[in-house]
Amino acid sequence: MNAKQLAGEKAAELVKDGMAVGLGTGSTVYYTIQRLGELVRDGLRIRGIPTSRRTEQQARDVGIPLITFADVAELDLTIDGADEVNPALDLIKGGGGALLREKLVAAASRCLVIVADSSKQVATLGRFPLPVEVVPFAWEVTTRRVAALGCTPTLRSVDGELYVSDNGNYILDCAFGSIPDPAGLHRTLKLLPGVVETGLFVGMANTVVIGGETGIVLLER
Repeated sequence: MNAKQLAGEKAAELVKDGMAVGLGTGSTVYYTIQRLGELVRDGLRIRGIPTSRRTEQQARDVGIPLITFADVAELDLTIDGADEVNPALDLIKGGGGALLREKLVAAASRCLVIVADSSKQVATLGRFPLPVEVVPFAWEVTTRRVAALGCTPTLRSVDGELYVSDNGNYILDCAFGSIPDPAGLHRTLKLLPGVVETGLFVGMANTVVIGGETGIVLLER
């Protein structure tokens, strides 16, 4: 069992009968959803809200009943992945392109559990380019505003095609190199016209489940 599978399946143990659960997006939480599907087939009663169309399809495939925020105002638990985790449990997310929905779901949850392998642990955020979701209109102007904050932004494309998020927006992958003040940078970016959301998740994670060569490590705020 690889480190991602180890962490993903361990997090599934935190889901209890009757919970409304946020279902994250990414290569590690993939294993969480697969395991939850097995548990549902064995009788676990849960309802899920997916953070992306990809996760929605996976959840349907494994038989997890899905709801929307028209059905619940709050989630008991969300399990999601991360691209970087610092010692304060602040995160960079959005490598999979679902950062806006991920943040909306996380903010509506009593508890946010992050699953990751040990390569995602960093002393300071920023080695991974920060995803910033922007509206398509005037994205060129927004990009210049973002660049003025000291980064090199790149408009995301996949296989040579412009990437469009599930929300119809573009994503700038912003190479800052180092982000010593995640909260301050997040606030500054959110004030820029054209910026919808950032991949900085500050003070949101309650527990991080890290899978490594020697097993599982639990980090808690």
